[in-house]
Amino acid sequence: MRIAVDVMGGDNAPATVIEGVINASREFNVDIILVGKEDVISSELKKYDTDKLPLSIRHAPEIIEMDESPSVALRRKKDSSIRVGIELIKNGEADAFVSAGNTGAVMAAATLILRTLNGIDRPAIAVQLPTLKGPVILIDAGANVDCKPYQIFQFGIMGYDFAKYVLGINNPKVGIINNGEEEEKGNEVTKEVYKIFKKSSLNFIGNVEGKELYKGTADVVVTDGFVGNITLKVSESLADMIGKSLKDIFTKNWRSKLGYLLLKPYLEIFNKRVDYSEYGGAPLLGVNGICIIAHGSSSPKAIKNAIRQAKELIERDVNTHIKEDIKLNVDIQPPEAKSGGLLSAIKEIVKFSRKKEGE
Repeated sequence: MRIAVDVMGGDNAPATVIEGVINASREFNVDIILVGKEDVISSELKKYDTDKLPLSIRHAPEIIEMDESPSVALRRKKDSSIRVGIELIKNGEADAFVSAGNTGAVMAAATLILRTLNGIDRPAIAVQLPTLKGPVILIDAGANVDCKPYQIFQFGIMGYDFAKYVLGINNPKVGIINNGEEEEKGNEVTKEVYKIFKKSSLNFIGNVEGKELYKGTADVVVTDGFVGNITLKVSESLADMIGKSLKDIFTKNWRSKLGYLLLKPYLEIFNKRVDYSEYGGAPLLGVNGICIIAHGSSSPKAIKNAIRQAKELIERDVNTHIKEDIKLNVDIQPPEAKSGGLLSAIKEIVKFSRKKEGE
């Protein structure tokens, strides 16, 4: 098993990424290809004892910055760490790719180079959010702003198989994020999505209101990337606010500091439950390969866990299960869904790029 890692991607690259790679290599015993500027990588590796670690370097002299237009950068920077890393999968030199770099560029390169799986119209980003009953999969978390009903249904299949085969949830419950539980609630898209899910082989539980999300009512919640990304960003902001508020409370005076010492073990349990670095990254599901998109500000722990997640998706052959479930539900989807969606995905990437360029 070989996992390629974009060493140049992220706010704190390359030092943070390489530290995460070293920890992952020691703990998971996987071959890791470090993709980026060879001299920079070699210099950083000298800080560690790597003699017995299965590491190799693939030189990629160019970097796609976080604020660059994905489509423009991919055209102009053909030797970027993102493009080179994903081409390693296409050429059979790597089984997965991990990057904390430009999300749009990773999505665009993966879609254009690897293509989508048979029967999948668009890839989607799946993130794990903490709930009272364990993690819930939110999909799509930002890859596709405008979606057709059958595309959101396909997100449900991808999320279902991720929850079942990677998280080990037996027959995951799938719901649609909506403004009410009743079948007739929502806009025209969600109403049509509901009809498709009712006919499917999935364990569909209906609409899920926002207030139910963190109760663990569903194991997978589907939506378009517009609502999904807002949900994700609001959740991250809330978690950050809670963390800073608790810090202010427990450092206020000697009594609060004493209270912190008494509660510290339980607060650590809580922190672990809500800490995104425990999950590592978000898989870009639906492409013909394994791609993990890590947060731009990922810590070494997050990079390590992103590599772990890539390893799990490879071992559990998630893409094969997705293709099987797409075939199982092909007859309930409209004719345009059966042809695959490279053109549709490219249009979405162009739209994403234009927004980045301010058009």
